[in-house]
Amino acid sequence: MSYFEQKEPPRREQRLHACIACGGNLTDMTSRRMKCAIPDGERTFTQNGICLLLPALGIMNSIPNSVVLMHGAVGCGSSAHGGNAGIRAGNIHRWGVVKDGTWLSTALTESDIIGGGEEKLEAAIREIDNRHHPAVIFVVAGCVPGIIGDDIDGLAERLQPEVTAKLLPVHCEGFKTKIWATAYDAVYHAIGRAFLQHGTTGSAIEAEKPLVNLMNVSSMGRIDEVELERLLTALGLSVNIFPVFAKPEKLQAMTQAKLSISTCPTHDDYLLQYLQEKYNIPYIIQHMQIGIANTSEWLRSIAAFFGTADQAEAVIAAEEIELKQALEEFKPVFSGKKVFVSAGEFRALATAILLAELGFEVVGVRSFHHDEFADPEYEKLAKITAKDFPLNIANCQPFEEANLIKRVKPDIFLGHMNGNATAAKLGVATNVIYNVGLQFVGYQGAYQLARRLYRQLINPRFNHKLGHWVQLPYADQWYHQDPFTYIKKGK
Repeated sequence: MSYFEQKEPPRREQRLHACIACGGNLTDMTSRRMKCAIPDGERTFTQNGICLLLPALGIMNSIPNSVVLMHGAVGCGSSAHGGNAGIRAGNIHRWGVVKDGTWLSTALTESDIIGGGEEKLEAAIREIDNRHHPAVIFVVAGCVPGIIGDDIDGLAERLQPEVTAKLLPVHCEGFKTKIWATAYDAVYHAIGRAFLQHGTTGSAIEAEKPLVNLMNVSSMGRIDEVELERLLTALGLSVNIFPVFAKPEKLQAMTQAKLSISTCPTHDDYLLQYLQEKYNIPYIIQHMQIGIANTSEWLRSIAAFFGTADQAEAVIAAEEIELKQALEEFKPVFSGKKVFVSAGEFRALATAILLAELGFEVVGVRSFHHDEFADPEYEKLAKITAKDFPLNIANCQPFEEANLIKRVKPDIFLGHMNGNATAAKLGVATNVIYNVGLQFVGYQGAYQLARRLYRQLINPRFNHKLGHWVQLPYADQWYHQDPFTYIKKGK
């Protein structure tokens, strides 16, 4: 039975045997000796975690002419405020308009929890439809309706004939899973189940060249989309990018493509399998387009599908020659410098491979979760580094990160904007690994990242001084313990 016949997607712990707690070395992972912790009991001590609602809101708020209706406590949508700058920037870059994400909440009270919140949810849906006239209303279940049993799917199905907007129920009950990447499945499940149901194909896209779907669930900004469009156009293809900032008709047009192309397997596998299952659209999911070798292999895999290998090799050769010449001025600064990388699994691994290509010594990698799709990337990393180093699978556990940084003593740390503080306070130069306003992917992205790292490394004094005056809250004895002390070992 298809997952899309169910009201909500399965947990990634079940579907992909994903985990968020593991510690060891690169050789342990590539030899399959590195075992994840037992589900739902990953650590005897944990500092924090990520709710799947956070990345889901980042996708839903980006859809033009949509409203996100949070069914639950009013605080559940508060992270949308922090992400709104990215929504405004994305709309400006793609459509030339200043537009905020629109989200509302049913703000369930104690009385609603006792008596049920469906009546309040129905009133909110009707008011949004009448007041905002959106094309899509995402009806999002938080933890509270999941606990009390409010049926958002049944309500949406009953109300759909009475409202103009398309109602998309999205299950983001954070207590159901600790794998934050399930958020992508939750949003894609709603798109596939409620938006593309009954064989909907939408308005046809007129294209003289073969049409391909290019997936982006907010891991790339517009500048990165332009780079990948440039490369795909060079192969003679037309590109339909979704879901972020994709207008509803673009979402429906995904069923017309000859091929779907992933930009990150962590994000995309759930919907790619559905498009193949229901619409017979094949897909390519390997080789995240960060780094020289990965970008080239990505292009080769696409060209192999369309039978344009010679055309792809010509593009690759020209791009690699130009890029390698441009990188020469940075290589003396990078040579021998130690680097630690922390991010979502594929971005962390692909970036580590790129850094090794640039001449860095990779001394540590932390991934936010692990599943089967990443195994080939670990093997690529092991081949290019030819040296063992620590690996940490952790959903943002800064105490483990601090311990590892003290041990491996990197010259520079690459992490998310809100995840670089630990390294910075230890006096390590830091650089952002994810920012939708900066370029990361493709050949141009490799060059732009190298430029940023060069500028950071020739003047790391700020972080050095910060490390001198700021202390982290961990006792000295912690830094002498095994960094993975609190991880429950898998069997």
